[in-house]
Order: sequence, then structure tokens, then C-alpha cells
Amino acid sequence: MEMHGFLDRFEGNMAVILVEEVKEEFTVNKEMLPDGSDVNTYFEIEKKHGNYHIVQIDTTKTTQEKQTTSDLMAKLRAKKTGSKFKK
Repeated sequence: MEMHGFLDRFEGNMAVILVEEVKEEFTVNKEMLPDGSDVNTYFEIEKKHGNYHIVQIDTTKTTQEKQTTSDLMAKLRAKKTGSKFKK
């Protein structure tokens, strides 16, 4: 079963990867991450013998999610009209 995870945050020397499909998280040493990994990077992952392993960066999903976030932020900024209360 192909799964995806994303790099949620760094805690010291460890990277916390969230696995959305199964609502689990795992940690991996920063040095074990593929080159170019950063917060909000998506990975193709697999589970073998009860442990998760990063296969590679999912560049397509990472790009799609960044665009979705960017679009949402643009919509929020467009709606911002200031306070509705009188001064």
C-alpha cells in the first residue's frame, strides 16, 4: 500500500513525519531525510515490519499542496476588509 507522509516539524535533530492515511506519526533523524526536504515536504513512504521508511520526495504532491496553500492565503487576504466595528 502506497502511503504519503509530510514533514510537519523538526524537534532538535529529529524530523516529525505525519502519515495522514493512518493518522500516525514517526520520527527520523534529519540526516536520513532526502536532499531538499523541508517543512511541508511530502514523501512517498512504506511500512515494513512495523516501521515506516521514506521512499522518496513526492514532488508532485508537494507542489500541489504548496499551490493550494498559496491559493487559500490569497483568498483570505482578498476578504480582509478590516474591522466591522466603528472606531
